[in-house]
Amino acid sequence: MVCLGNICRSPLAEGIMRQRAMEAGLNWEIDSAGTAFYHAGEPPHIQSQQVARENGIDISTQRCRQFIAEDMLEFDRIYVMDGDNYLNVKRISGQLWDGSKVKWMLHALYPEQNKPVPDPYFGTQGDFEKVFDLLNNACLRIIDKYVQAGE
Repeated sequence: MVCLGNICRSPLAEGIMRQRAMEAGLNWEIDSAGTAFYHAGEPPHIQSQQVARENGIDISTQRCRQFIAEDMLEFDRIYVMDGDNYLNVKRISGQLWDGSKVKWMLHALYPEQNKPVPDPYFGTQGDFEKVFDLLNNACLRIIDKYVQAGE
């Protein structure tokens, strides 16, 4: 799960996907990162933690980190939150780039529409709640797809 600072959207996506995968009995390795180094080592945004906690998910122990090229080798799928994230993942990956692994997070809900997950960083708690709902629905759809495909 990749966004810009790894402080709002991608930590939420990581926490949601980890919880939903566990509930589905899936043993998936799930992580998140940002394409920028702004918040490396910090916990997720307090409002991300709050909305996650209100939905039964604890993301308080996560720490922000920057996406690195080797993540392209480490993970089978990389979900980006928007177009800038996509381009930055491609740039950072360099020669390790594998476009077949990189998907827009909301393709699960809106196939091929390249809809971004809005960044709630400067928003209200309501904005964080909307982002949570989008990410939760996308995670559930991704899990359903893989379970149905038997992957």
